[in-house]
Amino acid sequence: MAQLDLGLAIETPDKVTSSHPLQYGHHCGVPAYPPYASRVVGGEDANPHSWPWQISLQYDKSGVWAHTCGGTLIATNWVLTAAHCISSSRTYRVLLGKQNLEVEEPGSVAAAVEKIIVHEKWNTFLIVNDIALIKLAEPVEVSETIQPACLPASSALLTQDFPCYITGWGRLWTNGPISDDLQQALLPVVDHATCSQWDWWGFRVKETMVCAGGDGVVAGCNGDSGGPLNCYGANAWEVHGIVSFGSGLSCNTRKKPTVFTRVSAYIDWINEVGIGPLKQSARCLTRFLHTYMK
Repeated sequence: MAQLDLGLAIETPDKVTSSHPLQYGHHCGVPAYPPYASRVVGGEDANPHSWPWQISLQYDKSGVWAHTCGGTLIATNWVLTAAHCISSSRTYRVLLGKQNLEVEEPGSVAAAVEKIIVHEKWNTFLIVNDIALIKLAEPVEVSETIQPACLPASSALLTQDFPCYITGWGRLWTNGPISDDLQQALLPVVDHATCSQWDWWGFRVKETMVCAGGDGVVAGCNGDSGGPLNCYGANAWEVHGIVSFGSGLSCNTRKKPTVFTRVSAYIDWINEVGIGPLKQSARCLTRFLHTYMK
């Protein structure tokens, strides 16, 4: 996360007006393979397929697909990621159902992208409104290895030290290698009052963001951008954050926690630009429940 690939907006949304909120099946955010969810300090390999909404956003690099960012499947044909991950000069695909990016795995899918919607007020200098939606060319089939995450309520605010998990294939340490296996790490939430203090992030942190970590040991790093901050609530895992930025000094800098776009602040925006397709997930997740949760 030390250096950001600040891309250009691909598309700004045409608003869809509706009185109906985003709808989900009852068991989004309930993996078939539960995560370890340990309180161990430090990153570790995730239990395979325990974060089935985690995706790898990849771009065509001279004919070879390369990982650039993470993201979160929030419906069968929509992915949530960071605006700074998107560049108009690149061709993208979405890899789902993966644990190791370097090997063929049963249950994984490489999905083509139909369009990308970057928040119309994304600001590359202030790094605000760092959120984008990716529409897949075809809906993916929900399975044991691929499942949408739940979104939080628009009123949801995380309290100090609330235990959440960052997941991704980012660098294992500052300037280190990208991880082949999906990593997870416990990142306790830092409330806005603390994170906005002058010796933390100060004025750079807005109320539309959420901070987590900052102990100088564990943090997001390059390649984790766009991925989820996973927090357990209401008997399911919810994606409360999108990895946005971190310290330019190193990935693990004390009092410089990883900063996420706060998803609950953008629920209305997500509904406005994607409400029709997103409602499909309720039916798909009902089928998943009957098939895999018997």
